[in-house]
Amino acid sequence: MEYLLSVALFAITSSVTPGPNNIMVMTSGLNCGVRRSLPLLTGICVGFTVMLLLVGLGFGQLFILFPHLDLAIKTIGTVYLLYLAWQIARATDIGSADQQAKPFGFIKGALFQWVNAKAWVVAIGAISAFTTAGDSFLSQNVTIASTFFIASFPCVGIWLIFGTWLREFLENKVYQRWFNMIMAILLVGSVLPVVTEIWYQL
Repeated sequence: MEYLLSVALFAITSSVTPGPNNIMVMTSGLNCGVRRSLPLLTGICVGFTVMLLLVGLGFGQLFILFPHLDLAIKTIGTVYLLYLAWQIARATDIGSADQQAKPFGFIKGALFQWVNAKAWVVAIGAISAFTTAGDSFLSQNVTIASTFFIASFPCVGIWLIFGTWLREFLENKVYQRWFNMIMAILLVGSVLPVVTEIWYQL
């Protein structure tokens, strides 16, 4: 029970604190509303769970065996993140109930985890801190992934609700345009450490 509580606390704190996932969800909640943003929320939660499982099963070792694979994924991921930031920055109107902006979907939310620097830090940190070598490693890995899956929905969902709540205060197009620009800049800023790594690898 103590082990599960420790994993749960780590999952909650790492999921609810500010990061690229929460910025994306909050922005989607503002521009598209809760219902249309649910696929993005689900994609983030499912995508990170799959990422945790794969990292635990040794996927991270591929980067050690094939260093160029690491560089390729980082480069593609950076371009993808900049594309998402551009999409956020150019969203200028809060959609009405009948005509809303097109939100990011399940696939984009899931794929985004592989270029999310915070997601990598959390995934590697969780596997390193809460697993031990031996017969129980697989069950521990599944426990960690399941705990994060359960915790991430309400923790990230809070940001979605907050974004939707902001709709009432950002009906003014100028205010909403500034909000989207700030969120886009924050997303770009979140990938700067990855850009630095790519620069040094090149």
